[in-house]
Amino acid sequence: MSLWVTGTVVERIDWNDKLFSLKVDAEVEPFVAGQFTKLGLEQEGERVQRAYSFVNAPTEPLLEFLAVAVEEGKLSPRLQDLHPGDQLMVAKRPTGFMVLDEVPAGRDLWMLATGTAVGPFLSILRDAGSWEQFETFNLVYAVRNLEDMAYLEEIRALEQARPDQFKFIPVVSREEVAGMLRGRIPSLIAGGQIQEYADRPITPSRSQVMVCGNPDMIRDTLAVLEGMKLRKNLRRTPGQITMEKYW
Repeated sequence: MSLWVTGTVVERIDWNDKLFSLKVDAEVEPFVAGQFTKLGLEQEGERVQRAYSFVNAPTEPLLEFLAVAVEEGKLSPRLQDLHPGDQLMVAKRPTGFMVLDEVPAGRDLWMLATGTAVGPFLSILRDAGSWEQFETFNLVYAVRNLEDMAYLEEIRALEQARPDQFKFIPVVSREEVAGMLRGRIPSLIAGGQIQEYADRPITPSRSQVMVCGNPDMIRDTLAVLEGMKLRKNLRRTPGQITMEKYW
């Protein structure tokens, strides 16, 4: 059986000149919210492939991926050039451990994301079953500029629909935006601004923290959280910090 299937682009959403989403019709194996697969295109006789997280919930009919076109990238600029009706290859078997089944029980779930790494968290938030596992969900979504914040309308609507359970903490690093924090996630946690914005603390006794994004953010955030007595979550020694690097 082939490890790849052919997918057809149904829709492309352009958030800015580099940031985009693809909705794809493809028959892949069942996945869990938070997992990823690979997308690929043939180029000069070989398949160029990269991993992308699902943005859609497992029950949604179309696969959805959030990506940024990297100028020197071999695949992402070509993905951005795709239009409805175009085809691409999709790895049939999803994988990944950035899922709630791998997160120990807790009261408050914190989801810390930079850039396109918000994708797996959106998949989790779209999955109806997720909402039964924690009392509160706190999405910290950090970007460079406001125009880089995808799915903002959807996230705001979710906050309106679940005001007692969901809190959105938007962070922009390169400009002042009314109602949003400015800076980097690690320093904003260390200074308490994120906790103040969400109106709840981050503590070992009540918090589980999922961290997804660029390696520098993950490294620095891990150091801050460990300084607050939280520990990495490992299967043999459960803790409070679950991480996934996004490149």
